Amino acid sequence: METLIVVPARYGSTRLPGKPLAEIAGRSMVSRVAELARRAAAALGRADCVVATDDMRILEHCRDKGINVVMTDARLPSGSDRALAAAEGLGVNPDFIVNLQGDAPFTPVAHVVAVVNALRTTGADAATPYIRLSWKALDQLRAHKRETPFSGTTLVADPKGRALWFSKTILPAIRKEEALRALGPLSPVCQHIGLYGFRLEALKRYCALPESHYERLEGLEQLRLIENGMRVQAVEVEPGPIAIPGIDTAEDIALAERLVAELGEPDRV
Repeated sequence: METLIVVPARYGSTRLPGKPLAEIAGRSMVSRVAELARRAAAALGRADCVVATDDMRILEHCRDKGINVVMTDARLPSGSDRALAAAEGLGVNPDFIVNLQGDAPFTPVAHVVAVVNALRTTGADAATPYIRLSWKALDQLRAHKRETPFSGTTLVADPKGRALWFSKTILPAIRKEEALRALGPLSPVCQHIGLYGFRLEALKRYCALPESHYERLEGLEQLRLIENGMRVQAVEVEPGPIAIPGIDTAEDIALAERLVAELGEPDRV
């Protein structure tokens, strides 16, 4: 096996308890993400997928649906730790492990494939996708952050795509913005998508390291990699038809159901 795609599915959630079992248009969130993981594994080849949970209710739900699932320790601090624990629990040693967040049921398969291809073709320790924002989308992000400043992450990268920094603030600051807007529809701001691929040894190292200074301040686990000198490859991707980065509240579920009714289920190719 080259790649293991892990879907961390933790039962506890302050804003939406039992979130993996919440239904969106008649299908549980965890079953939606597991199906996405299955399709991504098929597209990649030499890949498999598994749900990693901490709760018997999710375990039994997955088994009832015929979804590959493994139980992991409820005390694990992050989805990345749970992804490593899943590989260890299965007794496998893949080249790459993908942490496909369990509350992102509309992630395009192409995003997962792009992350693994970046690991295949670069020497990066980890890879993660981003979307370059249009000026309109940047205006929307700025308005959103006035209400919820810690929602939405941006990044900056060097010309070869190596991530230099991630932040909950909007990076970079832009001088002479009006002149830049006149040059084209895309802004220089890149919005991060919370999907991670790791080389196995890099993930082991990451999980063994203590929480880093800026990771603690920003609440962004990927900063631990950068602060410890590890290379993170940023991969540009196109947004999916239902561009909801994650489901955190009952309002998010209502929005997702409206978009599914309006646009149909995401492309299954």
